[in-house]
Amino acid sequence: MLPLEHIILIDKKSSIAVYKQIAFAIINTIQNGILKPGIHLPGSREMAAILNVHRKTVIASYDELEAQGWITVYPRKYVIVAEKLPLLQPKKWNENELGHSYDNDLKINFRIIDKSWCVERDIAEIIIDDGHPDVRLSPIDELLKTYRSLTSRKLSIKNANTGTTQGTVRLREELVKFLSDTRGLNISAENILITHGAQMSIYLAAQLLLNKQSTIIVGRPNYPVANETFTETDAQLIEVAVDEEGIDTDQIEQLCKKKKITAVYVIPHHHYPTTVTLSVERRMKLLELSNSYSFVIIEDDYDYDYHYASSPYLPLASANHQGNVIYIGSFSKLLDPSLRIGFMVAPQNFIAQCTALRKMIDVGGDGYMQNALAELIKTGELKRHLKKAKKIYHHRRDFLNDLLQSQLSDYISFTLPNGGMAVWITLKKEFSVKQLQNTHLLKIIRTDEESNAFRLGFASINEQEMEVTIDLLHHLLKNQ
Repeated sequence: MLPLEHIILIDKKSSIAVYKQIAFAIINTIQNGILKPGIHLPGSREMAAILNVHRKTVIASYDELEAQGWITVYPRKYVIVAEKLPLLQPKKWNENELGHSYDNDLKINFRIIDKSWCVERDIAEIIIDDGHPDVRLSPIDELLKTYRSLTSRKLSIKNANTGTTQGTVRLREELVKFLSDTRGLNISAENILITHGAQMSIYLAAQLLLNKQSTIIVGRPNYPVANETFTETDAQLIEVAVDEEGIDTDQIEQLCKKKKITAVYVIPHHHYPTTVTLSVERRMKLLELSNSYSFVIIEDDYDYDYHYASSPYLPLASANHQGNVIYIGSFSKLLDPSLRIGFMVAPQNFIAQCTALRKMIDVGGDGYMQNALAELIKTGELKRHLKKAKKIYHHRRDFLNDLLQSQLSDYISFTLPNGGMAVWITLKKEFSVKQLQNTHLLKIIRTDEESNAFRLGFASINEQEMEVTIDLLHHLLKNQ
């Protein structure tokens, strides 16, 4: 209900009768588009209490409004704004009139964020994502069943929002075991911060590590959202080439010899967007450089769990890094992109500061969902899902490889990745990735015009959907 006591202002010193002041105020509110046709007004007793006037005054006001056709009174039931009135839009603000519209821009100076990297395009018939899981395979039903169960338990309800700024103890303790079993991390629950996805972890780390005196190294090309996050701290961002062995650590070494490096952001497994994996030699060298030149490694391991050709390399965070590695992961790539639960692993003093910063912008996460996820991990359901999904995604990757070879080999080149959920496809020079996007039939989430390449996610689509997608690509490229 609108705060009518602040909208209907009564001046008892006015020569205009109080009941008429109420009627005029309600008419003005209807004409301004705030009270819309059909909306219920308080009954005479309730309105009298709100305005601190006698009930008969409100009745007289309502009689006046009904006589003029502004309201309809249903005796002993309710009062509504007349339904046959035209639907009016709220008036705009101008210099002489008070309105209720946000159509005008804010005139006071404020910080401008570059939005070019996050522009949403119109929905197309076929969307090529940049590597999403297939939600149809995920144990979402089991997760929601546990969620519902937790919301019905008295103790769970009482503690649902307790201590969720760092993440529920239950989830962090289960993650300690999970990350030890799958990634070889030697950590405690105090080394973990639960976040709303990997992007929040990147943001928090950047805000604490970087400023205008800082320098951070990233790969080229790189995850654009991370680049923008680092740039917004006013830090200097230096791009280093990414080749078939990952980010070039020789270039990083040369830069370290010339200037102080604060941090290096690296995606060691299935680099975004090119899908290459950082070689063992470069992993070892990056750790050596971090120890020698005292820079932080921000390790974004967003899809570690999907490796097909062999077992994945252990993360940099599992090595002897002297506390210089901030490890970031997410359950969005395991279960569902809309399940915004990620995690950061770092030394306790850094996690404590990230937790404090996070509390300024977000008091905490969904305790029910975090504990439901903890149960999924504890019962082994998550591991069973990963085993099943990895087998299916492996098959889909190979099926896509056959389609690309048989139908698009005249137009593209690519290297089949040893893991992950996407393939990085480079168009031959006579074809244009920009032109490929200029159709209502197709939307590609991640393209790179400089490389004339795009990322084709295969995990989220089955074989039939894949065939339709490749047929469309073939048609579009053939007609360029």
